[in-house]
Amino acid sequence: MISKLLVANRGEIAVRVFRTCGEVGIATVAVYSDADADALHVRAADEAVRLPGAAPAATYLRGDLIVAAARATGADAVHPGYGFLSENAAFARAVTAAGLTWIGPPPEAVEAMASKTRAKELMGIAPLAPADVTDADLPVLVKAAAGGGGRGMRVVRELHDLAGELAAAAAEAASAFGDGEVFVEPCVEGGRHVEVQLVADAHGTVWPLGTRDCSLQRRHQKVIEEAPAPGLPDALVERLHELATRAAHKVGYRGAGTVEFLLAADGTPHFLEMNTRLQVEHPVTEEVCGVDLVALQIRVAEGHALPGPQPPRPVGHAVEARLYAEDPAAGWAPQTGTLHRLAVPDGVRLDTGYADGDTVGVHYDAMLAKVVAYAPTRAEAVRKLAGALERTVVHGPVTNRELLVRSLRHPEFTAGRMDTSFYDRHLAGLTGPGDAGPQVRYAPLAAGLADSCGRSRFGGWRNLRSQPQVKRYRGAADGTEHEVRYTHTRDGLRADGVRVLAVAPDHVVLEVDGVRREFTVRRYDDSGRVHVGNVTLVALPALPEPTVRQEPGSLLAPMPGTVLRVAEGLVEGAEVTAGQPLIWLEAMKMEHRVTAPASGTLTALHAEPGRQVEPGALLAVVQEVVQETAQEAVEESAQESVQEPTSGEEVSA
Repeated sequence: MISKLLVANRGEIAVRVFRTCGEVGIATVAVYSDADADALHVRAADEAVRLPGAAPAATYLRGDLIVAAARATGADAVHPGYGFLSENAAFARAVTAAGLTWIGPPPEAVEAMASKTRAKELMGIAPLAPADVTDADLPVLVKAAAGGGGRGMRVVRELHDLAGELAAAAAEAASAFGDGEVFVEPCVEGGRHVEVQLVADAHGTVWPLGTRDCSLQRRHQKVIEEAPAPGLPDALVERLHELATRAAHKVGYRGAGTVEFLLAADGTPHFLEMNTRLQVEHPVTEEVCGVDLVALQIRVAEGHALPGPQPPRPVGHAVEARLYAEDPAAGWAPQTGTLHRLAVPDGVRLDTGYADGDTVGVHYDAMLAKVVAYAPTRAEAVRKLAGALERTVVHGPVTNRELLVRSLRHPEFTAGRMDTSFYDRHLAGLTGPGDAGPQVRYAPLAAGLADSCGRSRFGGWRNLRSQPQVKRYRGAADGTEHEVRYTHTRDGLRADGVRVLAVAPDHVVLEVDGVRREFTVRRYDDSGRVHVGNVTLVALPALPEPTVRQEPGSLLAPMPGTVLRVAEGLVEGAEVTAGQPLIWLEAMKMEHRVTAPASGTLTALHAEPGRQVEPGALLAVVQEVVQETAQEAVEESAQESVQEPTSGEEVSA
């Protein structure tokens, strides 16, 4: 029996595993990097061991340090979570060689399936050889052989881009997983991403626990998942179960795992991979099957048989949304800062690795939390989750909360007709201006009124007190500017068209069209950010502040992060072409390319691998070369030849 378990991971999944350990009476050990010294998963564990450094390669990818931490604390088992070393056979062997229980499949099964290339070969599928790819094969997908989460994955639509994307994917995969192997496969567009959750024991029993649909993705990372996958014929579900179970038997699988498929438009299933670990989206399966997958992992690792010959049948429907600190309207740019408050309404499940006051840094994934709703039917579950997210309060970095609400209410999603290109088609509409309700429309007014509260009526305002007071705000999420006006009178504050019923520094009550509406107002620092309910505003100065002039062609860091690499041979004085990738930044488990804005000469280069940069940091400068056309040159020459001399000028013969 396991008595003390170390989780070789961080954040939400570590907290999730610790929760089950507490329920079954197992003591817990956390490991943490310097960047995670005050993280929630450290506080949630009974004991914690520091892994010196911040980068994953020096901390969470150091299997030797993690095994040493287990020994030092007397842990007798290791749970890998997901990501990092969760699908690393060498780490699994190191754990078992140290006399510890590995909460996962046998190293041989990890080895067989953790590499997507070997998994495909095992299933009788041959990847494309890069040298053999032709225009007829396009588009193709370049993928990392190890790991997941969209790292090391690229869609290639032009043959001349293939070599560069192979190199970029390999570099990203090596950084994320310690394995730079990549491969090429056909890109099935307009398909659905469907997977089967498995649990297997050492006694030959394999449970297929229904299906999940994970089609709503950005950058090949899942955003919204649900169980069961909607609209699949029973025969197709049985076929997927059969294929997944066969894959598990082929490798002698034990524990929890997932077999993933891409369903083509005609419903044909294409095997993608087998994840030999717990998935991020496992809660939706737990909700519909009434099981605790972590508890089952522990039970199987202890050598017990699964409790019954038949798997629990899915009942009802569950939908999960991943709440990210990111700006979908700005290319999904990750966001950082203090998470002052995260409040989700009762009635839904919240899995998170953050608490109020925690810092969202640049080193790891941008996911703040997973919010899960369960109901008897899909329509009810979707409505429940959308309503909960609409009322969720996030004070801190910009998030994708509004995008999630709109996605869940989009007609394609509510009808179950989504596919993996959903955001390619609809992102602009989902992030553009919407029909804001009164709580959003009057948030700037509430912020201005709350700010005025407590000011002296004598001396607090200059000149004519009967003149309206004006305040300006900018929406933190969409950049929209708002101007609000209100007047101090002997009878209190007045605003056009709105009755002001009560005002306090943190609470405002308005009557709008006869309806009473209450607003909570929070300020956490002197940054000028004001949070009104779930609306975040930035106070603007009364007079425009002088702007900092940047040299034309300046390339600025779009987000905080680390310079991963620069283009090979890139030096000051080099000639570059418009759109050419110059610098790669890594921020919160995502890679971002900074490209040349125009063809010209690189006149400055301040980026170097490993450098930490803040938003707006100057990375490089490209001086554009303006080339006049032959016709323009002829016309200019002709104009000069017929120009009339001005008075007093002499014309030579």
